[in-house]
Amino acid sequence: MKALPVLFCSLVLFGTAAFATEAVLPEQVPYYKDYKRGWFWYEQQKAPEKPKEEPEQKHRVPSLKDYTVDQLRDMYPDDFQALLTDFQKRAVWRPTTENVEEYYYVQDIARRKALAFTNVAGYVMQKDPELSVDKDYPTVIPGQNALVRSRQGEVKERIMRARGDYGLLFFYSPTCDYCMEQEKIMGFFEKEYGWEIKRIDFTQEKALAHMFGITIVPTILLVYRGSTEAIPVSAGVISLSEMEDKVYRGIRLLSGEITPEEYSIYDFQKGGAFDVTAPAMKKGGRQ
Repeated sequence: MKALPVLFCSLVLFGTAAFATEAVLPEQVPYYKDYKRGWFWYEQQKAPEKPKEEPEQKHRVPSLKDYTVDQLRDMYPDDFQALLTDFQKRAVWRPTTENVEEYYYVQDIARRKALAFTNVAGYVMQKDPELSVDKDYPTVIPGQNALVRSRQGEVKERIMRARGDYGLLFFYSPTCDYCMEQEKIMGFFEKEYGWEIKRIDFTQEKALAHMFGITIVPTILLVYRGSTEAIPVSAGVISLSEMEDKVYRGIRLLSGEITPEEYSIYDFQKGGAFDVTAPAMKKGGRQ
């Protein structure tokens, strides 16, 4: 009978030692087999740490040692521009003599390539003058004077011819200083072209102003007789020459002679370089 208590004590001590071993070295027992650890004890396995990756170089640092002259000259423009920018950034980042010299070396190649294009473009314009805009927009003073005379002549003739079919609505206010100045210009226009101009007091004709969407004075509208359509000529003070030009273009729009895409074109420019509806020139000047 004395052996039983001794055996019981031995088992207790053995179990206590085993429990102490588990407490000291929990990593030796899988967490899902440990009755005092695991999911029910809010414990999870740690994810293995990923090996640290070496940071990649963010910026390209070019060097002329990596390129030949022929490679630089034959490089596609987008690639060459990117490389030139990298050389410039390197020179600014590290402004050593070598870096700055290399940047200007590549810049010199870019300058020569641009000059080559300019030279060929000049030859092409001389060889195929139909591709040039010089005939429609001369750069020399005598040509510019002739261009101005052509524009003014066409504008005045078209306005004069339209005076029986069109009119102007002039919204003003008696207390508006700008309106007083615009009234002088309206008088010049009226005398020059003999147009009918209806002067409307904005402070007295609120309903009419609202119908045309007038919110500021002075405002000038171009109207076509027999039609409710109107085109604004100005909102604010406008010069006589600008007024003539906008009235001319408004007449052509209301009459259907041009579309908004052709707003800036004159009749004498039809079929030329500024005519958006004309077919593009093909090689050899043929359409």
